[in-house]
Amino acid sequence: MSPRGSILSTADQRRPVVTDAALRRFSQRGFHATTVADVAAEAKISPAYAFKLFPRKEALFVAALELCFARILEALAEGADAAPDPRPEGVLDAMGDAYARLIQDRTLLMLQVHAQSVADVPEIGSALRAGLARITTFAKDRSRADDDAVQRFVAYGQLCHLIVTAGIEDVPDAWAQILVRGIRHP
Repeated sequence: MSPRGSILSTADQRRPVVTDAALRRFSQRGFHATTVADVAAEAKISPAYAFKLFPRKEALFVAALELCFARILEALAEGADAAPDPRPEGVLDAMGDAYARLIQDRTLLMLQVHAQSVADVPEIGSALRAGLARITTFAKDRSRADDDAVQRFVAYGQLCHLIVTAGIEDVPDAWAQILVRGIRHP
């Protein structure tokens, strides 16, 4: 007989599946327009079971946001590991390139945008700040860059979000060209 702690419960097995479904659904329609029933349908479980796993919609959104940031950190680490230039700016560039490849699938990007739009919900705002703290700290520690370079890295990432979500790269006007100059996306 194996000890209970070594066997995952059904809830422990289903929680990551539901979290992944939440990430997809919330990224499509945001916090307010997505119901727990929508996420449950995506995860192929009942809404009651979704509420058993995540007692509040905010908890479900936070779990999706935490998964989003975990995936971003994985991509940044892979980028840093593959950096051809070991200097701080080279590592930051490689992490930026890895992030640009990651957000080709707009799911993670859109979840972050939706999280920013509801950051006034205490649990979501706290999770958003925690995720940004993890990314900033990782970029600083891994690249060994100074604070100004890390700030530019994060600011550049936010500009990339704006360019992608607003479709600015396809606008030929001078103002748009100012914003997209020097920014490349796979």
